Amino acid sequence: PGPFPGIIDIFGVGGALLEYRASLLAGHGFATLALAYCDFEDLPKKFDTIHLDYFEEALCYMLQHTQVKGPGIGLLGISLGADICLSMASFLKNISATVSINGSGFNGNKAIYYKENSIPPLGHDLRRMKVAFSGLLDIVDIRNDIVGGCENPCMIPIEKAQGPILFIVGQDDHNWRSELYAQIASERLQAHGKEKLQIISYPGTGHYIEPPYFPMCPASLHKLLDKPVMWGGEPRAHSKAQVDAWKQILTFFTKHLGACPKL
Repeated sequence: PGPFPGIIDIFGVGGALLEYRASLLAGHGFATLALAYCDFEDLPKKFDTIHLDYFEEALCYMLQHTQVKGPGIGLLGISLGADICLSMASFLKNISATVSINGSGFNGNKAIYYKENSIPPLGHDLRRMKVAFSGLLDIVDIRNDIVGGCENPCMIPIEKAQGPILFIVGQDDHNWRSELYAQIASERLQAHGKEKLQIISYPGTGHYIEPPYFPMCPASLHKLLDKPVMWGGEPRAHSKAQVDAWKQILTFFTKHLGACPKL
């Protein structure tokens, strides 16, 4: 009968409303909100700036829902969705646990706003793009350099987060250098007197770490660039990582949001 531990699930810029991961979490006893932020119903067709007020509204909706057990909510995001989750954890209250799947911890191409706070974009240079033998584009190095390391002004201030954060990282991520960014995020936490970041890193694993037994996505059309890009990953290693990462995610949320009810 509930109430159940609550999670907000956010995908990257490639998807409008994707519900399959949220439905799988619901099958494990979590009340889960699959949250779109562009290209769905009355939302903007194209992704623009990030205003956290929209995501705060979703958080308040979950906290007030009769089937959601408080006092806090969990966040699960992949790619840009992960960076949105990290921003929410840094600026909003009542977030008990956050999982970042190949997030960067940096604000990428559009500014992030919340009330009087703003995080400038790191930006990129498409001239650093490479063309692989397959004809696909490799964009792993197009982002601008991280001047100042963990104190770069474009970094999301994750040291402000109240709850624990788990970084799940593919070592062969070709969207951006996720493993390096996770290490810098951990350095930032320690520089601010916080505990070392929990990082689970998978060799031979690309950008799109999906739930178990979903087919690996080695390449697809990049929605912002409108060009076919590679996401990285070796099929066997990537598939194994998806199975293990899902177990780690469920364990993490069960620990920090409270044990799931038996369904």
